[in-house]
Amino acid sequence: MKTTRNYPLLLISQFLGALGDNVILAIILGPVMKSFADGKITSQEQSIANIFYTSLLFVPYLLCASLAGYVNDRFPKTRWLALGNAVKLAGSALAALHVGAGEWALAAGYFVVGVGACFYSPAKYGILPEILPTERLVKANGTVELLTLVAILVGNIVGSMIADGVNKGALTSLAAYGIVCGIYALSLGLNLFMAPTPAYPEVQFRGSTGHFFHNFAHLFSSARLRRVLVGTGLFWICGALMKMNFQPWGQQVLKLETMTQVALLGLWLSLGVMDGSVLAGHLHQVGDLRSTRRYGAFLAVAIALLGAVKWLIGAGLPWPRPFAIGVLIVAGLFAGLFLIPLNAALQAESHQDKLGKTIATQNFIENTAMLGASVFAWINVKQGFDPSQLFYCLAVLVTVVVAWLKIPERESSAS
Repeated sequence: MKTTRNYPLLLISQFLGALGDNVILAIILGPVMKSFADGKITSQEQSIANIFYTSLLFVPYLLCASLAGYVNDRFPKTRWLALGNAVKLAGSALAALHVGAGEWALAAGYFVVGVGACFYSPAKYGILPEILPTERLVKANGTVELLTLVAILVGNIVGSMIADGVNKGALTSLAAYGIVCGIYALSLGLNLFMAPTPAYPEVQFRGSTGHFFHNFAHLFSSARLRRVLVGTGLFWICGALMKMNFQPWGQQVLKLETMTQVALLGLWLSLGVMDGSVLAGHLHQVGDLRSTRRYGAFLAVAIALLGAVKWLIGAGLPWPRPFAIGVLIVAGLFAGLFLIPLNAALQAESHQDKLGKTIATQNFIENTAMLGASVFAWINVKQGFDPSQLFYCLAVLVTVVVAWLKIPERESSAS
């Protein structure tokens, strides 16, 4: 039975959940920035810390993807919304214990938050057909995506402001994690007020896992869809690596002094992505991927320009921060133009009765790509590359993949 209260409760709850996920990461990374400013850690150690903590959230999605999909298909999704937030709450409480227990509690706590997010994510999308009529699903999915993006942007800024407060001594670390716990607790409370959705006892774990890997193999058997999936994975590699690199690059090259200033770098990039996403909808029909490689090439150039900011400052660039902001917006613009036609083609050209499994496969690939970005960044940092050189390495990677990414015309069998 579809109830009117579940949908607004879901929207507020998932906004708070995504907000908490980004607030806690900013709070975790705040002391890293202060330690570098105080001379307690090297540039390499700062980069490795950012890579390590950012990548912790991706690991549970790979380890638990199949199980999370099964339990959300098998049991009431309202239950897993609540349990996901409860796990996040426990993880943030564990992270708060690092004050007395040491850094292991910080890493373990954030990993547990990732486990909660892994089980929460499929529930927030899968519940929509159970609580809304079919004609409202497209708009509802768009609303969830929009609120998630806003929560990420707001969470980065709010979390960075809290981290700055801790770094300046205006707020204790325990109080900062208490705020995160409060966000997750409020989200959990809203889930508990939702009317229970149905269970499906006929769903079996073995069959669910088999279908997941069968659909994975089916998608990669198509030369066109294989390249589409690689293209979307490349987008998330860029996003993850840039997020990992913003703090050391912003602090060491642009001479940013606060976490809030670093968070604004992500804001400018995201604004560009949103502009590119809107523009892509006006410029391209569904399935039109002829410009994909061109957009990817321009993205590679923009990323290389981010790396060149350090050299340009040395050459006398008068306004390095406005220049960097402009390049970030342009990079986001071409990233959005690159991604949106690929996503639209994947959704349109997959078998409609397997679209849910296709999206699950895409999510798995994207999280694998982001974890791969962590490995790529770690290898380059261990080789002695600084944050600017890491952008050059990413630009080379994008260029190589885009050169390979010659997407064939749509196959009639994939229709």
